Amino acid sequence: MNKQWWKESVVYQVYPRSFNDSNGDGIGDINGITEKLDYLKNLGIDVIWLSPVYKSPNDDNGYDISDYKHIMDEFGTMADWEELLTEIHSRDMKLIMDLVVNHSSDEHAWFLESRKSKDNPYRDYYIWRPGKDGREPNNWEATFSGSAWKYDEATDEYFLHLFSKKQPDLNWESEKLRNEVYDMMKWWLDKGIDGFRMDVINFISKEEGLPDAPNPEGKKYVSGGQYFVNGPKIHDYLQEMHQEVLSKYDILTVGEMPGASVEDAKLYTDPSRAEVNMVFTFEHMDLDSGPGGKWNLKPLQLRDLKENITKWQTGLHGVGWNSLYMNNHDQPRMVSRFGDDKTYRVESAKMLGTFLHMLQGTPYVYQGEEIGMTNIRFDSIDDYRDIEILNMYKEKVVEGNEPHDKVMESIYVKGRDNARTPMQWDASENAGFTTGTPWIQVNPNYPEINAEQAVNDENSIYHYYRKLIQLRKENPIIVYGEYTLLDEENEKVYSYLRTYNNQKLLVVTNFSAEELEYVIPAEFTGGELLIGNYSDVKGKVEKKIQLRPYEAVVYIG
Repeated sequence: MNKQWWKESVVYQVYPRSFNDSNGDGIGDINGITEKLDYLKNLGIDVIWLSPVYKSPNDDNGYDISDYKHIMDEFGTMADWEELLTEIHSRDMKLIMDLVVNHSSDEHAWFLESRKSKDNPYRDYYIWRPGKDGREPNNWEATFSGSAWKYDEATDEYFLHLFSKKQPDLNWESEKLRNEVYDMMKWWLDKGIDGFRMDVINFISKEEGLPDAPNPEGKKYVSGGQYFVNGPKIHDYLQEMHQEVLSKYDILTVGEMPGASVEDAKLYTDPSRAEVNMVFTFEHMDLDSGPGGKWNLKPLQLRDLKENITKWQTGLHGVGWNSLYMNNHDQPRMVSRFGDDKTYRVESAKMLGTFLHMLQGTPYVYQGEEIGMTNIRFDSIDDYRDIEILNMYKEKVVEGNEPHDKVMESIYVKGRDNARTPMQWDASENAGFTTGTPWIQVNPNYPEINAEQAVNDENSIYHYYRKLIQLRKENPIIVYGEYTLLDEENEKVYSYLRTYNNQKLLVVTNFSAEELEYVIPAEFTGGELLIGNYSDVKGKVEKKIQLRPYEAVVYIG
């Protein structure tokens, strides 16, 4: 196993708008992040992933970038950002930035030029097409609902936007555009950053001709994913990017890749192919979605999770590398989704952390996960801020006459704003996030769930995460060991082995609120307890153990 610093690191994702507000305007900012670096260092974090802080009209919370080399005014200045980088590096931590190059903002200078005329030098930086039979060039649906095309009167053509209509897709067929992107990447890397998280990077190659997607139900717009997810030239583009930019720096690269299979991920992450270090898979994030997609709720079946995680753990072992996560800025809070955020919030949050951090791969902690922050239930749709939620509600309730209560239930479970409520720092007003009016309401449970309380309680989720992170640094088996699933048919307990250099690790996690007896594999009898989420668990393993609700134990033998 080829050892690398990014394999041995733990990454913490900061969503700047919701992290910490230093100037009282209700919006988190760069200086607010700098104020909290010691908190992250104390947790044991190696790498901070900063969601976009670039200049943006903020149609999709900063993922619509109007200038890749400037900082959004709400977040501060480039001098603030440079100070943040200096302070991160002075604590022996690293910083990775979001790379958003499937699309830009429609307010980016390139697009403003591109839309002026068909012969403008920037025209082919974007994907323009004439209409077809009096309508859009094809039947693709945008991710945030509606057509993936927007008509532009100035040149009587449409531009493609796979996301918001204010996020036109960049045309990676243009060599000039690609070189602009590579120059921008080098500009940031030369400033000293330590890598990139690449937003929907496997969407950048589109099928030639942009054909209509199959539409057996005769819908107005349908997903055209088969024509742009893992497209025909994606590996060419990533290998060129690696050759031109990434190979020149010792950095972490992680590609966000919806729709990437294990076989795809092997190609993307195999070091001999020189593309990216690791990918974010979405498969395990879709296991509790019905046939209608993410808003169509169904309970998670533990056997489905086992099958999926095992496929990735064994598929990439010795070839590429996994990234490990169960929540982020686009996903609900993991303790609410996969645990019990009421009776067993602390126990289930620790169990889920144990389950994830003991797998092979690089763990990603999303802000607030380490204190067990939970989903939010706003009474009114007007309290939500996410474009995806608001568009879906409009489509289903306002235009489609679906029941308000049913749609709100889906939002409570799966909405992205669950992850975007302000970080809960203490029990003071607005959870210590701001002295002003927060851009989105604070979760009302902040008096009980906050970082100050967690840091001061040695039995808290925060201190448990500290121990999990420390164990990774002390035990190479946790980072590099091979994974083997145990007890595949068990619908309540997820247990697995890790093996490395004649050493073995046994991980047993109870995904239920039930008390269960569990038989330990014979080879572990007499093994030592490495970590457990109940403080009174015995140090030596016995033949059978009684698992309490959401209990997790890890034994080393």
